[in-house]
Amino acid sequence: MARYELLNNITHKDLRVATRFGREFGDDVGMVMAFPTEFAELQREYPIFFRKDRDSGQWQAVALLGFDAKENLFLQGERWNAAYLPGAIAKGPFLIGFQEQRIEGELRREPVVHVDMDHPRIQAGDGEAVFLPQGGNSAYLDHISTVLRGIRDGVDAGQAMYAALDALGLIQPVSLEITLDEGHRVSLAGLHNIDRDRLAALDADQLHALHRAGYLEGVYLVLASVHNLRRLMAEKQRRLRETAQ
Repeated sequence: MARYELLNNITHKDLRVATRFGREFGDDVGMVMAFPTEFAELQREYPIFFRKDRDSGQWQAVALLGFDAKENLFLQGERWNAAYLPGAIAKGPFLIGFQEQRIEGELRREPVVHVDMDHPRIQAGDGEAVFLPQGGNSAYLDHISTVLRGIRDGVDAGQAMYAALDALGLIQPVSLEITLDEGHRVSLAGLHNIDRDRLAALDADQLHALHRAGYLEGVYLVLASVHNLRRLMAEKQRRLRETAQ
């Protein structure tokens, strides 16, 4: 169970977070949440798809990491083999919460950072310091704050974007039947992507509306990202060959 606390430099003055990678930190996952604010970075290395959240029924974007629920083909020992780390992983034990604060006489819900004190990255007892000895934010915490802002903005942008794409019928199921070698085939269900034919059939007004809203670039980034399936396949095939030796 998570045990979240409002982060502060008094209670958590000695807090450290392990930044290496491994199964013990929950990094052995086949996909992670993805956000429009990071599509430009993600599409260089990860395939991006859509799926519906089982609880809310809302669309969400995901970056595919492997072909099984517990398979992360980017995880190599304590190293993450990619130039860009998805925000959902990079945030570690932190998340954005909200706290009511009175600012200039007005009561507002302001975003604040919380930390899961039961997270394995904290339980490891080593790693990056969150605060400086004098109490200021470390460079690591500044980076985490940037990641969390991207996620917060991405959640808001994603809800509006996916609803607009769905309304135009652009999000459609995809069938992924992948042959790795003669003895290994994988089938991925429940994933969706942008339907190229429906995109091509949009009229000028619809395309302009997507462009004006800032969604059209994201559509093409998602489409381009699917080519990264080849990278996943190559890494999976390499590991299968190693296992067979």
